[in-house]
Amino acid sequence: MEQKVLSIRDVNRYIKHKLEGDPGLQDIWLRGEISNFTRHSSGHMYFTLKDECGRLKCIMFASYNQRLPFAPKDGMKVLARGGVSVYERDGAYQFYATAMQPDGIGSLYLAFEQLKKKLEGEGLFSETLKRPIPRFPKAIGVITSPTGAAVRDILITLQRRHPSVPVLLHPVSVQGTSAAPSIVRAIETMNRLGEVDVLIVGRGGGSLEELWAFNEEAVARAIRASGIPVISAVGHETDFTIADFVADLRAATPTAAAELAVPHAGELRQHLHHLEQRMGKSLRLLAGKARERWQHAARSPYFTQPRRTLLAQAERLDRLRDRLIYRAQAQTGRANERLARLAGRLAASSPTEQAAFARKRLTGAKRSMELAMAGTLRGSQSRYASLIRHLDALSPLKVMGRGYSLVYDESQKKLVRSVNDVQPGDLVRVRLADGRLDCQVWGIQGEEEANG
Repeated sequence: MEQKVLSIRDVNRYIKHKLEGDPGLQDIWLRGEISNFTRHSSGHMYFTLKDECGRLKCIMFASYNQRLPFAPKDGMKVLARGGVSVYERDGAYQFYATAMQPDGIGSLYLAFEQLKKKLEGEGLFSETLKRPIPRFPKAIGVITSPTGAAVRDILITLQRRHPSVPVLLHPVSVQGTSAAPSIVRAIETMNRLGEVDVLIVGRGGGSLEELWAFNEEAVARAIRASGIPVISAVGHETDFTIADFVADLRAATPTAAAELAVPHAGELRQHLHHLEQRMGKSLRLLAGKARERWQHAARSPYFTQPRRTLLAQAERLDRLRDRLIYRAQAQTGRANERLARLAGRLAASSPTEQAAFARKRLTGAKRSMELAMAGTLRGSQSRYASLIRHLDALSPLKVMGRGYSLVYDESQKKLVRSVNDVQPGDLVRVRLADGRLDCQVWGIQGEEEANG
């Protein structure tokens, strides 16, 4: 029996397919400490994850690690997400990471991902649900901590940009177990009062645990159920929360939220001044054109010499009347000519004329048919007489009239054509032109004997 020999490449590839086909080794989370960390010039990160029982080589490609919110380094404890596979060239299995978080907030991150997936599946993040922010709000509602830096930044920015817009602050707790219910109640209260056109909901920066109130499902659903458009302003530009996804508009910072909520009054004044200038220029231009039209109309002969204008119009009216009469008469003449032609055609098509013409045609056809029948009859009679004469000429009776006869046997069924057809003593019957003879053969003599 021949032994099958595999190449190293075949074995490594087989093991790689086995590992990648095992769902228990794909899309998993690992906890460990980073060691031997190296960032290649290509951007890929190579490192080892270890714990008290073992270690595992890992790689995180640049397309994944460029989105990391932190810089990994040796000794850092992390949670890494990815799958196990084999590097075929070295025959070594390793972990291919697609996401990473510092250990300690890994459970929160997992909860964040699970809730995000759930609400996204329900359609709460859909762009079709997001409402436009009013361009010129009559009042702004702010839901945040009354003591944080965020409220100060928001109020200063609103005052600087548009001081005439009133701001209603609803203080809430933005951190801890009571934060989420406090934010939900504030959103509901603002909607019930109905005194503002836009809500700014947020807080300043912080860790994932500190921002967690804005990742609560209750807060997300309250923002989505709000009848007032909501601008989320949570943390810094790199911070993302569930509230950002369900809000009608996300601001990178609380200051940016204030800038998005109201237009800049100075810019509006400048814009209005520009519009005022354009409107004045347009009005002056329109007035100038109207003045030119009026002056042109005032110089018109209709106003300077109205009698001449009226006489010209009267003359034109006379010409038009003459043309109208001429055309009416011409059309009447053409109509009469056409009527006469139609009357002639109608008379030619009258039943009396048609009947007379039909009788004339019938008489001619009858005469032609009689002549044709007479000619056909004469031809047939001539052919018949010729055939009679020809048949009479071929008749046996005519032949027998010249002295010939026909000899039959006694039964008259068989014509005697030879002396061999009879014997002496046989009765025969001879057919003559004028009758029949019954005879008996007394002797037989052949042609040679008769000639001899």
